[in-house]
Amino acid sequence: MVRRRSEFRLARRLERLHLVEGLLIAILDIDEVIQVIRRSDDSDQARTRLIDVFDLSELQAEYILELRLRRLTRFSRIELEAERDKLRAEIDYLQQLLADPAAIASLVSDELEEVAERFGTPRRTLLTEARASTATVSASSRRIAPVLEIADAPCEVLLSTTGRAIRVDIAEDGAAAAPRRRSKHDAIRSRITTTSRTEIGAITNTGRLIRFTAVDLPSVPANSIQLAAGAKIGDYLAIGPKERVLGFVSLTSEKPIALGTRQGVVKRVAPGAWPSRPDFEVIALKPGDEIAGVSQGNDSDELVFVTSDAQLLHFGAAAVRPQGVSAGGMAGINLSAKAVVVFFGALDPAAENVVVTVSTSTATIAGADPGRAKVSVLSEFPGKGRATGGVRAHSFLKGEDVLGMAWAGPAPAVAVGPDGAVRQLPEPGAKRDASGTPLDGVIGSIGESV
Repeated sequence: MVRRRSEFRLARRLERLHLVEGLLIAILDIDEVIQVIRRSDDSDQARTRLIDVFDLSELQAEYILELRLRRLTRFSRIELEAERDKLRAEIDYLQQLLADPAAIASLVSDELEEVAERFGTPRRTLLTEARASTATVSASSRRIAPVLEIADAPCEVLLSTTGRAIRVDIAEDGAAAAPRRRSKHDAIRSRITTTSRTEIGAITNTGRLIRFTAVDLPSVPANSIQLAAGAKIGDYLAIGPKERVLGFVSLTSEKPIALGTRQGVVKRVAPGAWPSRPDFEVIALKPGDEIAGVSQGNDSDELVFVTSDAQLLHFGAAAVRPQGVSAGGMAGINLSAKAVVVFFGALDPAAENVVVTVSTSTATIAGADPGRAKVSVLSEFPGKGRATGGVRAHSFLKGEDVLGMAWAGPAPAVAVGPDGAVRQLPEPGAKRDASGTPLDGVIGSIGESV
């Protein structure tokens, strides 16, 4: 994480330094810059003339053209030079850090010590039947004695609804021990059975698949799964703040990957011939669209869409033929005007599946009204064909006009607040088109029980 974070910061500072140097060149003769722009017939000619006259790169010229004149004239040469010097100093530090593995290890050790000092508390319970994890050895200990390499053993990788990922070792007989105790905190968004060193994929809302291994994820004992102990998957994969990981998939499985988008598109990605790049697009999204959910399963699964206007559609996965990674999918659900998909998933029809819907109002400030929730059995909803509108999944009361959240999966469903604490849901069994029950607290996400 420290290496990827440093590489990201280095790239951003190099980009900014390049732009600042271009501004310094332009500000020395701001009048001529303005004349060049005014005498140009269009932006392409202005860009070309700026490059020729001031020996700028295309990126620098484009940046100057995009600035408003009043902003360009307000730039101070002293301020720009100070920013340039600061950027150069930070770039030198990051380059030296990335070139020295010992410096990275030392930084990791220092940051861990700072976190332990700020947030550490003595353990209040004794863990039994748990093995020591070699992944938790600190950098300072690594300099004293060699660390045992983690074996490529079977494990389960879990992604929580609050975006934390952990690795759970599986016993030699191939079964994970049932957790005897766990704190009531968080729920599971995605889970995959693999080995600690096998490459798996994380699919984000932008339609990108990122390859990674779970070997460096925090390891928890199978008899006491604590999702709060997981690593933030965004930091682990070094992705941007606007990109979210929606689920994990196997790159060695013969099962296709099912994707559903906010605009109602469905796609099943054929397994096998994955690009060799560390990350790649698994669907060609339309402008403004993004992934709403991801699953990996068989032709016998049921694909489920739930929309913001409380429509639910489920149909057999076999109705969607698998496509290559460059394809854009096909129509999954017919959306009404202004409606979007709030949930998509692939479910085993033999399981006891439930549907959770939470109604609210678009006029309500986010987080101010907990809304009304309903838990129904999926078998109550009749199946329809692909690309149809589905059936009513929730009746809105006065003042309600949208589903703020929905989830479908194996019972029992677990709802958690924005802080990860469990929220109480109504008892399952409500009619499929009934209205909801008022909630005691705001729900941040819904997922599967550990």
